Amino acid sequence: MKTFLFQGDSITDAGRRRDDLGGGSYGYPTFVAGMLGTKYPNAFKFVNKGVSGDRSVDMLARIKRDTVNFKPDILTVLIGVNDVWHELQGDAMNRNGVDADMYFTYYDMFAEYVRKMSPDTKIFIMEPFVLKARATEAHWDVFSREVAMRAEKAKMIAEKHSLTFIPLQETFDKLSETAPASHWLEDGVHPAPAGHCVIAEKIVAAVEENCPELLK
Repeated sequence: MKTFLFQGDSITDAGRRRDDLGGGSYGYPTFVAGMLGTKYPNAFKFVNKGVSGDRSVDMLARIKRDTVNFKPDILTVLIGVNDVWHELQGDAMNRNGVDADMYFTYYDMFAEYVRKMSPDTKIFIMEPFVLKARATEAHWDVFSREVAMRAEKAKMIAEKHSLTFIPLQETFDKLSETAPASHWLEDGVHPAPAGHCVIAEKIVAAVEENCPELLK
C-alpha cells in the first residue's frame, strides 16, 4: 500500500489526532482520503502531519521525523500564511514572522532535502491563500500583499524543482463572489467545510492528472 502524506500548518492539521497517522482531522486531508479511498480502494495509507501554528522554518525543522521517515509516494505541502500572521501578533519584540525571501530559502531547503532522500516521491506544492474576514480584515493590506508574495515564492519552488503546483487563491477569490468569504474560509485563513472540500477536489484532480500510475 502506498503512502499519501499531507504536510503543513493548522489548515492541514485541522484537529488531527497526535498518533503516527494523524487521522481524525475535520479538514481537507480527510476529504481527500475519503474521495480517493472511494475511487481507489486500498491504494493508499493516508498520513496527516500538519502542525497548527507552523511557519516554513518550523516545517523544515521537523522534516526528518514528519516527512522523510515516511518515505511518501505522494506528498502535498501547504505552508505560508503563518509566516505572515506571526509578524502581525504581539508587540514588536515578540513578532516572529518569516519574510518572503527567507520563506523561499526554508521551502527550497525542504523541497531539496525531500527530493534527495525520497527521489520517487511525487510532491505537490499548494498555493497559500487568504480572504478578507474577521481574522484578516484589520490588517488586510498586509495579509493580501504578503500572502501573495509567499504564493509566488511557492510557485517558484515548484518550478525550480519540477514539482506540481496547485493554485488556490484565484479559486477562492472567485468563490467569494458567490457567497461571503466566511462561507469558504471561516476567518479568512482557516477553511470552512466548503473550503476544505474545494481544496480536496483540487488535490484529487491534480493527483489523477499527474500520477495516475499510483492509483492502481
